[in-house]
Order: sequence, then structure tokens, then C-alpha cells
Amino acid sequence: MLALTILGNNSAIPAFGRNPTAQILQNDDEAFLIDCGEGTQLQMSKYKIKKGKISHVFISHLHGDHYFGLIGLLTSMSLLNRTQDLHLYAPPLLENILQLHLDAAATTLCYKVYFHALGDEGPIANTKRMNIACFKVKHRIDCWGFLFSEKKRPRSIDPERVRLYEIPASFYPQLQKGEDYTTKKGVLIANADVTNAATKHKTYAYCADTIYDETLSAKIKDVDLLYHETTYLKDQHERAAARFHCTTTQAAEIAKKGGVKKLIIGHFSSKYEVLDQFLVEAKEVFEHTELALEGACYKI
Repeated sequence: MLALTILGNNSAIPAFGRNPTAQILQNDDEAFLIDCGEGTQLQMSKYKIKKGKISHVFISHLHGDHYFGLIGLLTSMSLLNRTQDLHLYAPPLLENILQLHLDAAATTLCYKVYFHALGDEGPIANTKRMNIACFKVKHRIDCWGFLFSEKKRPRSIDPERVRLYEIPASFYPQLQKGEDYTTKKGVLIANADVTNAATKHKTYAYCADTIYDETLSAKIKDVDLLYHETTYLKDQHERAAARFHCTTTQAAEIAKKGGVKKLIIGHFSSKYEVLDQFLVEAKEVFEHTELALEGACYKI
């Protein structure tokens, strides 16, 4: 199971108690921070997210509302005597920006940060339980989306059935991979007779700031959960296009074309105090839509 917690759902300016973009995606023993806008540390404390559990950070682009909280988070981790390595995936310029901050403060982090510059679409990280890839989205500057895919789980062994067929424990790893078993007498035991199929691996796609782009539907096709920005309501489609952002119905259209199971929408403009109409408009196009509300946890 994957769990996504929204830490920030607003666009450029904090407003109406809403914070700039940040999310935490977690599985059983890993945590991934996706963007790190201003106020992310406070939101992590508020919603009981442990800094020490974060192993990877993904920054979509270098507009401040997506990374201004990062240098504070990195230095706080050092002040808390972090020892484990941290992997950071971001546009290339961010490495120098962070180093400038550290140099100006004569600060040396007490843990290792491995910086991975984003440059090509495709796989970027491979952890114990997850494969992560990046894809380009169309914004005013270089900007990236991220696709998180659980690794395929092994088949589970039926203990009663394997004992019945007297299959030795040494062969269990092969059973979990889907192999059949042949007894000493040459009798073939079908794998399906002694194992159960694993639950389907789950997928999550994060579409950062982007103009309406129908090619995204292929990049996020069939995911279990899609996050897509909806900075404006549909009557502001010209303004959205001019600023390389999307409206409610445009994000819903991408979800519909991509055949995703659920859509959550966020990155709301600070011109809106009440968000109800965002949900109304998106659901007109794609019924399985929810608002990305701060503190909410979406289980996949």
C-alpha cells in the first residue's frame, strides 16, 4: 500500500491558511518528499511526518513555491544529527543554489546528500520497494513530473498446500517467482496450486506545474492515483494558458484520457478563498476527483 499526505496545496503565495506545494509519499518503510515549498517543515511537524524517514527528495522545478523550504529542511536534518544518506533529484541549477546557501552560512551537513540532476525522461531511482521515473511537463521553465511504481510483489505461498505436496522449503523462493515444482517421481505440481497471486502493484503520478498538454495522458496512463495542478477555475482558461497553468476541466480531461483510477487536484491560486467550485467543475468531466486538502492522506 502507498499513502500520500498533502503538506501544501496552494500556488505561489501562501494564503487562506494554505501553503505552497509539498507532498509525502510513503510505503511500509520508505518516505519520499515531492517538492518542498515554504512552510514544509512546519507542515511535517503538524501532521506527524518524521524527517528522518525521508530517503529521497524530488523537486519538479525551480519556482520558489516548489523548493524554497528545502534548504531549511536540509539544515534542520543536520542539526538533528541525521546520519543516513539523502538522495535529491532536481533540475541541475539547484545543486549550486544549495551550495551557495551552505557556503554563505559556513555550514557543512553532517550527512551525505547525493544530487541527481534531472535531464532525460525515464527511470531515475530504484529503491527497495519502488521504481521512480521522471517525465517532462510544459511550464515556463524546465519542469518535471514523477511516476512512482511499486515493485512487483512475489507470489504468496499456501502453507497447507505445500505441506500436502511435500515441497521442500528450499524451493519456496522459486515458487514465489512463479515456477512449477516437479517431485522426485516426476509429478508436476502447478505453481497456481500451491501459491496465491500477489496484490497488483500500485502507481502514483505527480504532474507538476504545466499548461494543458494532452501528451501527458500517455505518460500517466492507467495509474491508480494522479495529482494534477488546477491553478484556476475553467472560466480563467486564457489566463491559465498565458501563465502555463491548467484549469479544473483541463486536469480532469487529462485524467479521463489517461484512464486513471482517481484524480486529486491542487496548486490553487491565492485569488480563491473557497475551493468548492474546483471540485464541482472537475467532477463534471471526471467523476473520481478529490481536492488535495492539506493534512489529508490518500491511500493507494
